[in-house]
Amino acid sequence: MTDHRPRRSALYMPGSNPRALVKARSLHADVIIMDLEDAVAAGEKASARILAEQALIEGGYGERETVLRVNGMDTEHCAKDMAVLTNAKPDAVLFPKIIDGSDVLNAQKMLDNADPSGTIKMWLMLETPASVLNAAAIAGSEANRLSGLVIGTNDLAKDSGVSLDDERAHLLPWLMQYVAAAKANGLTILDGVSNALHGDETFQAECRQGRAMGMDGKTLVHPKQIDPCNRVFSPSAEEIAEAEAIIKAFHALENAAKGVISLNGKMVERLHLDMAKVTIAKAERL
Repeated sequence: MTDHRPRRSALYMPGSNPRALVKARSLHADVIIMDLEDAVAAGEKASARILAEQALIEGGYGERETVLRVNGMDTEHCAKDMAVLTNAKPDAVLFPKIIDGSDVLNAQKMLDNADPSGTIKMWLMLETPASVLNAAAIAGSEANRLSGLVIGTNDLAKDSGVSLDDERAHLLPWLMQYVAAAKANGLTILDGVSNALHGDETFQAECRQGRAMGMDGKTLVHPKQIDPCNRVFSPSAEEIAEAEAIIKAFHALENAAKGVISLNGKMVERLHLDMAKVTIAKAERL
């Protein structure tokens, strides 16, 4: 289940790049994903593993959540990646290419063996057409370490032939299935990366779309994307003011027993009060 830590921005950092791993300690991303998979060439896997392990042992990431993305469970690299956990303790391990519920249980078994303490959480990549069809089974798995889902939009588009153009319109039904599966099971869900690298309006529009769909944050591939992403996934001043007004209105003596009130020309129910409290709590955490 989600622990409500802010995960607005989750930046992939190549495990093979020691300068990037050091720089990540000063960036304003909520999550640092040390990547041993896609961002690392086959010949650099072993050295990336060592560098990521050293970075995690040294620490210095402050409040940032650290996540280690390992290679696929069907590769020769995954077991070696998991051995990093003997000495290094990220907050979570991100497993790619999860297809169905059996993959979830296999991932948890590997994590249980590598981390008998049970402290490291499990995140899963959803990036194949099969994972769309099996989203409910994946998110509803009995694996007790599962806390987050990460969407891999580029791989999903590649494997399906669905276009990422037209504001991802053709992909939206699949993305919403992922969101529904996550929310039904209390899991964090992060949107896929944007190929607009520098935080421009195209990138920000995709962030706004993800937030409107119910995503908790977005995965990033460039530090310039962090600040605009954080702004979009944070409550705005207007949202905070509206939430405070709703809370104040329901706390008024004349509304104490009411289930529905009128506020600024709008019907406001107690479910809106609950939502307002969530907004304020999120703003306070940030």
